[in-house]
Amino acid sequence: MSVDAKRQERGRPAPAGAAGRRPEPRRPPPFAWWMLLLVAGLLVLNYWAASRATEAPSRVRVPYSPFFLQQVRDGNVSEITSRGTAVQGTFRRAVSYQGSKPTTRFKTEIPAFASGDELTRLLEQKGVTLNAQPLDTGTPWWETILVGFGPTILFLVLLVALMRRSAGVQGMLGGFGRARARLYQPTGDRVTFADVEGIDEAKAELTEIVDFLRRPERYRRLGGRIPHGVLLSGPPGTGKTLLARAVAGEANVPFFSMSASEFVEAIVGIGASRVRDLFAQAKQAAPSIVFIDELDAIGRSRTAGIGLGGSDEREQTLNQILTEMDGFDASTGVIVIGATNRPDVLDPALLRPGRFDRRVAVQPPDKAGREKILAVHTRGVPLAADVDLERIAATTPGMVGADLANLVNEAALLAARREHEAVTEDDFADALEKIVLGAERKVMMTPEDRRRTAYHEAGHAVVGMLTEGADPVRKISIIPRGVSLGVTFSAPEADRFNYSDRELGAKIRVALGGRAAEEVVFGDLTTGAESDIQQLTQIARQMVGRWGMSRVVGTVAVLPSDGRGPLLPGVAEVSAETQRLVDDEVRRIVETAHEEVLELLRANRAKLDALAQALLERETLDEDEAYEAAGVPRARDGRGEGRSLAARTDGSVEPRSGSGGS
Repeated sequence: MSVDAKRQERGRPAPAGAAGRRPEPRRPPPFAWWMLLLVAGLLVLNYWAASRATEAPSRVRVPYSPFFLQQVRDGNVSEITSRGTAVQGTFRRAVSYQGSKPTTRFKTEIPAFASGDELTRLLEQKGVTLNAQPLDTGTPWWETILVGFGPTILFLVLLVALMRRSAGVQGMLGGFGRARARLYQPTGDRVTFADVEGIDEAKAELTEIVDFLRRPERYRRLGGRIPHGVLLSGPPGTGKTLLARAVAGEANVPFFSMSASEFVEAIVGIGASRVRDLFAQAKQAAPSIVFIDELDAIGRSRTAGIGLGGSDEREQTLNQILTEMDGFDASTGVIVIGATNRPDVLDPALLRPGRFDRRVAVQPPDKAGREKILAVHTRGVPLAADVDLERIAATTPGMVGADLANLVNEAALLAARREHEAVTEDDFADALEKIVLGAERKVMMTPEDRRRTAYHEAGHAVVGMLTEGADPVRKISIIPRGVSLGVTFSAPEADRFNYSDRELGAKIRVALGGRAAEEVVFGDLTTGAESDIQQLTQIARQMVGRWGMSRVVGTVAVLPSDGRGPLLPGVAEVSAETQRLVDDEVRRIVETAHEEVLELLRANRAKLDALAQALLERETLDEDEAYEAAGVPRARDGRGEGRSLAARTDGSVEPRSGSGGS
């Protein structure tokens, strides 16, 4: 048996190292010695400063005789304080003794053999004040210690508490390097696919992810590898975050959620540290899901950020994410789900296979999807018998899940204010009006402004009723709401996903109807058509620059896909001549439509007057009332049942500044 084995049998520690020596005790690092010396120095310095600040003011020592007695006889002593033979006092005039600085404060000792009665009479004769107060001995020792050591000790306690809170963080960065991810445990607020409706295609895409997290051996035995990352893209409010949480709930695994903007700080390197910490937590809890919301905040293309301030920190954070995702082992069971509204601006390295190698588009729901979403959000809401979710879904084209959740909540709040036992159809209709149009304003309009607003809205409506390809008019109102003095609503019979040039031209004509009506009736112009002009200009510019609907410019893209901002990859930079052609074509389209609208309204002046008069009398007209007042027959079957209000096909309403809007 070896010597080491014998020592282990006897309960002795075996020697370490090849030479058989015991390991040397760990010495404190040099940093600890410097810290101790610094603390000791601070304590000494603080005590010395406190002692100097709290000590009694200095006094000059003078002899009792002849100096002190002579000053008394000369009447230069103001007051004295005595205790036994010790005397302290002040002179009326500053004096100097044996080269000391002139001062009024002195101290002396009375000899034991001196006559006290004789000194007392002399002092009273010269008007010296005799105090019964104790001698000035300075600050007590305990107060000096408290003032001297107290601030330093308090500072050290706070420093230790701060260091304990930031324990485990690398370097001197404290808690900055820790990831602030929110962890949703499967046993907590669990969300499943049953809570997600209206986006069935996206749910089907993610079913495979859920199945892998539940049964990974089913795929590994055949050599399959689950995607490292899944990118959810789509407009805001479509349910990307909810869908990611549903994946975690279905798979019954921990869910780490963090916004991309939370990674980046002003200090370079913090973002990369937080990325490392987040993925370390996820690997410890594997199998798990990491969800990064608004990924474009740090995942933008690195070539597009050249020259921008703070790009180094963002690029380091992005590089760390790329490294962490590329270094995944298929057996770790960590899946990254990212969400963004702008997938087109992401760095190509994020989208290559091995990182976010699966992309799922989460689009706004169709009519059937909106009905399912309304059914989910009304589970805990008592509904009246007249509520038809299918009809409400039909009157809300373009709305996404967040919009529909807000609609249900507003209807419930409105029903509560009206003290209803259940939410009615009227509550939903009024809530939809409030969301899309804005709250009613109590504005005192002059008769002239009210009449001009009525003709402005009637112009939009009449042009919409008489123009082929225009959406049917659903509602007209001259009640001020939000920033608008009036609103005209048009919406298609069903969801629209594509538009022809004829239908886009009809939209431009409807937008011009309000301004043209003012020209026909009043002969002048106002500022009420501001947003109408912005809307029609945007449509015309995109027809020319994005959709190739101009023979002069041709089928080339000269505008980015969002209609603004820098040109995107694949869209060549245009010349000044091409820009001038685009401007000329936009102006031609708008001017041609303007002349046609003026001619249409002049030919149908009676319909315009009748509709404007009905608006002045009733202020708000529903679909059937508007067509009846204008004397225009419906060419198509409308939704005339009950009260209905339809938003635009893009789910938004442009605010109007001035006398009216559409």
